[in-house]
Amino acid sequence: MAKPIPGVRPSEVSELTRAQDRLTFVYLEHCVVNRDGNALTAQDSRGTMHVPAGMIGAVLFGPGTSVTHQAMSLLADAGSSAVWVGEHGVRYYCHGRPLSRTSRLLLAQAAAVSKRPERLTVARRMYEMRFPDDVFAGETMAQLRGHEGARVRQIYRDQAERFKVHWDRRSYNPQDFEASDPANKALTAATSCLYGVVHAVVVALGCSPGLGFIHTGHDRSFVYDIADLYKMEVAVPVAFEMASQFEGDELPGRVRRAMRDWADPVS
Repeated sequence: MAKPIPGVRPSEVSELTRAQDRLTFVYLEHCVVNRDGNALTAQDSRGTMHVPAGMIGAVLFGPGTSVTHQAMSLLADAGSSAVWVGEHGVRYYCHGRPLSRTSRLLLAQAAAVSKRPERLTVARRMYEMRFPDDVFAGETMAQLRGHEGARVRQIYRDQAERFKVHWDRRSYNPQDFEASDPANKALTAATSCLYGVVHAVVVALGCSPGLGFIHTGHDRSFVYDIADLYKMEVAVPVAFEMASQFEGDELPGRVRRAMRDWADPVS
């Protein structure tokens, strides 16, 4: 008689919470992350916080976090993405196991991105979702990107004027977060949160983060494609609003909490 496999039985896909019903993300830093039953725990000098692992879309592990083996096995079983990020969330290092157990969407994505006409069709539909009055049949990718650039620059100017924030242009140095002005710092923090959440959903669905239709040549090209669908409606207004109210070391944290509250207003 075969010996039983040690450990807890892995959850079936049908037992897991759907990605759309989960919290978008939880950001942790300077704490020890462990497991207590089916809850993820984060302990620091202030005490211990419990979060049901099955309700988390993504956990963003920031600087100073130590994660136990038990915590990671729980996240893997729950299909919750674990994303390791740098200080202020401006660097992405790696992620854990996805929710999906099938390659169906991955195969469809690979087929569409590999054929030039289909790839352009998907890219055009993405642009239409963002700027329905500024996309025309027959335009090349370069022409679509040209329309996008002009519209995005105008949105930045409009949001800066709305919240009375100084704005010159989108500019930041990935090597020096503190060198940016408040608006650019806030935009970097907000988009980092958005990228983390989108990455979690992309891998949870079994798609490839690197097979983009508009962005190319990066291991998160598809993440940037999807994030752009929401960036101007979510990340940019949140960033400018927070930049109008806070500055200094307080700003990145305020932006993260504002992004979380936008996505999960009840929580």
